[in-house]
Amino acid sequence: MTKISGLEASRRNLELCVMAPVIPVLIIEDLSTAKNLGEALVAGGLPVLEVTLRTDCALDVISEMSKIKGGIVGAGTLITCQDVKNAVNAGATFGVSPGATDKLIAACEEAGLPLLAGATSASEAMKLLERGYSVQKFFPAQAAGGAAFLKSLSSPLPQITFCPTGGVSLENAKDYLDSSNVECVGGSWVAPKGAIKNRDWDQIQQLASDSVRILS
Repeated sequence: MTKISGLEASRRNLELCVMAPVIPVLIIEDLSTAKNLGEALVAGGLPVLEVTLRTDCALDVISEMSKIKGGIVGAGTLITCQDVKNAVNAGATFGVSPGATDKLIAACEEAGLPLLAGATSASEAMKLLERGYSVQKFFPAQAAGGAAFLKSLSSPLPQITFCPTGGVSLENAKDYLDSSNVECVGGSWVAPKGAIKNRDWDQIQQLASDSVRILS
């Protein structure tokens, strides 16, 4: 990858956000489930997958899911510069962080990895916007004020688009998506731990397709 700017990162991330109403947020503990899980989500209409770096096998999962036809795989929970290097080496095509630091942003720009950086307040969102990041993650969404908070930002900061994550479910996702400054949400409900453990790929594909149908 070549060096990237905040403006270019946001352009690429916006392209991902409009592909489907939900980006699955995945915490995978068993590498052997990666391929089937990814294929089920993509078949259900959710091609953009966020694999969080919260398990020992996460980087291997990214590598495995990167081979899935039609899938676009990114690395979530980027915290350090080393996380960025590891994610790129594993095949991640975008990155997601719960917040943003100057070092993390610089590492992603240097590595050419489009970063969906997290913001919780108007000040954090404005600081990211100054660097060209007009597409941002809102985290933790429900705890930080929910859909009502994001809607209140749409008037003073209409140039920022958010992907809310954290406490988002099928039941409340529509509240977020109804706001003019939200293009997609991030959620884990489309890949329940029980369904992954039981390798119920049909259930996961159905959850994905139901989410697309209800939220689009």
